[in-house]
Amino acid sequence: MKSLKVQNLFDLKNTIAKDFLLDFEYPWEVLPSIKNFVLKIIEKLDKNKFYLVCEDVWASKNSKISKNSFISGPTIIDDCAEIRFGAFIRGGVIIGKNTVIGNSTEIKNSILFDKVQAPHFNYIGDSILGYKTHIGAGVILSNLKSDKKNIIIKYKNLRENLKIETGLRKFGAILADNVEIGCNSVLNPGTIICKNSNIYPLSMVRGIIGENKILKNNNILIDKI
Repeated sequence: MKSLKVQNLFDLKNTIAKDFLLDFEYPWEVLPSIKNFVLKIIEKLDKNKFYLVCEDVWASKNSKISKNSFISGPTIIDDCAEIRFGAFIRGGVIIGKNTVIGNSTEIKNSILFDKVQAPHFNYIGDSILGYKTHIGAGVILSNLKSDKKNIIIKYKNLRENLKIETGLRKFGAILADNVEIGCNSVLNPGTIICKNSNIYPLSMVRGIIGENKILKNNNILIDKI
């Protein structure tokens, strides 16, 4: 379980949400409180550096926002982030510095660290994406089970074989720093991918992928060399 703690998955200096995340031991505990936190941090923003886009949506003056995107609050868009044509941001969202949100990418109730890239046809719901995470075209972070039941994380290693009751009906994915997800992959609800791991295109991912791993076709998991 230690490897799944917030401070082991993320370098917290790479997000405006650092102090908020430090209040939690495990990242899925963060999800129900994101919206309220965004509202609180909006109150503290330097209004000389951020401007009001629309109700409860604040963006850095150095960000780039397409007029053909849709953004609802509460949302914060940090320095030099780019919101491209056709992006759909539904609120309860933090977009980190130098992050790219592209065409037909939909986001709700999520924290994106600095330098995240979600540039094409992505769905990100009830999720956290770490520093320099990249998700390829068509990647879906599914956040709701087909039976609508609460999400259970299955955690297994040499010492432990646990089922973690999250108490959450909606929980997408936790992607740690420097994770790469190949095009048209689907991450099932409650998926956690640890630092520096890669997922091949067209993968269906469930459960926990450890640090420095590559998930290849047919769910073959190997160590990075």
